[in-house]
Amino acid sequence: MKSLFDRLSAAFGLLLTAPVILVLIPLIRFTSPGPAIFAQRRIGLKGREFTCYKLRTMAANTRQAATHEISAASVTGIGRVLRKTKLDELPQLYNVLVGEMSLVGPRPCLPVQEELIREREARGVLEILPGITGLGQVRGIDMSDPVRLAECDAEYLAKRSFGYDIRLLWYTLLGAGREDRVKPA
Repeated sequence: MKSLFDRLSAAFGLLLTAPVILVLIPLIRFTSPGPAIFAQRRIGLKGREFTCYKLRTMAANTRQAATHEISAASVTGIGRVLRKTKLDELPQLYNVLVGEMSLVGPRPCLPVQEELIREREARGVLEILPGITGLGQVRGIDMSDPVRLAECDAEYLAKRSFGYDIRLLWYTLLGAGREDRVKPA
């Protein structure tokens, strides 16, 4: 049921937000050189890599690293707005539609975040699809604290249900977990 709900919601969400994405793409390109869609390898189900899509919020030449390791100076003007409103996440609806992600689940990490991968593997968290939002995001826990995040992800795994996912989606829509942390400039 979760997979069907995710895919139908993602299809509907992409149709609904396509005009927003189509307006944001030229704004991103106009305000900062480089592609508007950012593609990055992430860790998904069973530890397999997949390509995660987002609207680009940082300068095109920013090094590939976890958000908490990147300087705030790398975030573009429009990128600050996109990150604060979470509009940069909209292209991930495609990842949900094709079955690489879920609407709710542990946020997918980078392959270089080895400690987080080990901690999640030890707790069985890699046995579920990563999500656009999750318990860690609602609680404001980012990937700079891998043990705490993996513990939170394991708590989600133990509690997960359709109703719990709806509650986490609702909290996310109300603004819980806004803005990823970046290092001060």
